[in-house]
Amino acid sequence: MPETQHPDDDGVQIDMISADRIQGLRTMEKIRLVLDGVHDGNIVILEQGLDPEEESKLIEVTMSEISPDGFTGIEIETYPTDGGDDTGLLGRLMGSSSKGKLTVIGPANQIETLHKDENLISTLVHRG
Repeated sequence: MPETQHPDDDGVQIDMISADRIQGLRTMEKIRLVLDGVHDGNIVILEQGLDPEEESKLIEVTMSEISPDGFTGIEIETYPTDGGDDTGLLGRLMGSSSKGKLTVIGPANQIETLHKDENLISTLVHRG
């Protein structure tokens, strides 16, 4: 994934990855795409989330990469959609219709889920 963050920038980079971008990738390719972004301190949003087996593998790989003085792990939240066309913000931004679920993944030391229900994921992002 191209690095677009500027060193002098105090903001948080959010990588919104379309379903088309990850379609056809193998499980480990998807996991590397996500973890490479998170290792860079970015929040990664997948237009179409991972399936349960891929999420389990993501957690397994993440656990193996945690180090006391480096990578602290991930925070992951999934927001299911109703299976219809996505006319919401992400769908409009990416110019597509989506079926499935939206997944938000970020560095565990920078992202904190404040509230989650069937209609809302509320997250607090701290800059590292």
